[in-house]
Amino acid sequence: MLSAKSLFEEILDNDESFRLFCSIAASGESQGGWENARIAALVPETERALAPKITRHGADEDKHGRIFNALLKKRHLEPVPVPPETDYTMLLEKHGIGLAHDKLKSDEPLTVQDIVTYLSHSRVTEQRAAEQMELLRKHFADHSDIGRAVKMISNDEDNHLAYCHEELLRLAAAGHGRAIQRTLRECALAEIRIYRDVSLAVMVHMGRVLGWPRTKSAVLAAGIHAVYAYERIAGWRRMVSLKMPERRDALGGPATSAPELA
Repeated sequence: MLSAKSLFEEILDNDESFRLFCSIAASGESQGGWENARIAALVPETERALAPKITRHGADEDKHGRIFNALLKKRHLEPVPVPPETDYTMLLEKHGIGLAHDKLKSDEPLTVQDIVTYLSHSRVTEQRAAEQMELLRKHFADHSDIGRAVKMISNDEDNHLAYCHEELLRLAAAGHGRAIQRTLRECALAEIRIYRDVSLAVMVHMGRVLGWPRTKSAVLAAGIHAVYAYERIAGWRRMVSLKMPERRDALGGPATSAPELA
């Protein structure tokens, strides 16, 4: 019987599929770390109080990248190049979601609208990340190899999501509510499409590595399309709602260090 747990166990048990999984994850996290670091450096003067939290966000993403690389090293594996069609972070940027890298590479200060765009993009993608890590935490929190890493990353993603809610509500109260809702909707509808495409691409690569029969690949592809259909009709709305989180000032302190995995 196909299930999220059985599929991940299959990926985890095979060195080549595990290597691809960790390489994709590490690349995306490292890219997020760079983006947040640049945003923190370019925050407009009126939002300078936000800079330490953005820096903390970026430090967490960098840490996650190191954790995935450490998981590879623990199994004496080297990272592999990330297939472009599986690069979630870069595909979002390519389709105009979030802040363009050309903007982040310049020294021009960002605007408050840029911060709205950044936080809206983060609110959507952190929803996805928090849900994915919660799924892994549910099934693998006690796993001898990845349990500690899964729990730490899951907790961080929950913090990131709480931070996005709180800061977007603050900006909405300051008069940016309509811009926030418009940007959230645009980001969510684009993200669910890109997530579908990336999921299909990852499935193809994993199927090739693990030798999945056509019937299994077809069933998985149908499931991915079904999730997209649901998200396109109604599921995207969970990515655009805002409520004050229980975790207040979730990124108000220093980043925590990565666990020792050796």
